[in-house]
Amino acid sequence: MEAKVSNLVRTYPLKCFVFCIGALFLAVLIGRPSHAADISPFVGDYIGSANVVDNDGTETPRDMSVSIQERKNGFNVSWTTTTYKADGRIKNQKFSIDFKESDRADVFSAAMKLNVFGHEVPLDPMQGEPFVWGRIDGGTLTVFSLFIDETGGYELQQYDRTLAEGGLNLSFSRFRNGVKSRSVETFLKKQ
Repeated sequence: MEAKVSNLVRTYPLKCFVFCIGALFLAVLIGRPSHAADISPFVGDYIGSANVVDNDGTETPRDMSVSIQERKNGFNVSWTTTTYKADGRIKNQKFSIDFKESDRADVFSAAMKLNVFGHEVPLDPMQGEPFVWGRIDGGTLTVFSLFIDETGGYELQQYDRTLAEGGLNLSFSRFRNGVKSRSVETFLKKQ
């Protein structure tokens, strides 16, 4: 068999080369998820403001912006929040996360750091880092962040960004060990 393959390669080198390139191309197409949801309806820059409601009923005013951009095999979500504290302090937070296609339809893994082989991988929640993933379900892009504390307790943050006329409806919830501790709902206007 080995001799037949070797003779074939010597007799038809160009045909063998074309066949190998075609087989490689087919393998790439088959191995790549083709069922990923379309991020393009969400792409854009959005701004808004809201009062964040804590579980004790107190409200804190907050300005918010989000930018969603398409990337090769995925997308990026970058957001900023500006919180106005009752004592006059102003707190700014900025986040940016790349998401890439996974083997599951409409589910995206976060590409937040590089492993030793140079591949983008999620962070490790057992090291106190957030485990982040996203999904698109109809007209809603959801980003989840899971944190595990030193005692094994957890915090789950959920950002639902739903397409609406002129922008996005944002619904944010934070759960600590299954109990909702913070929430906000607002409209973010597309710029």
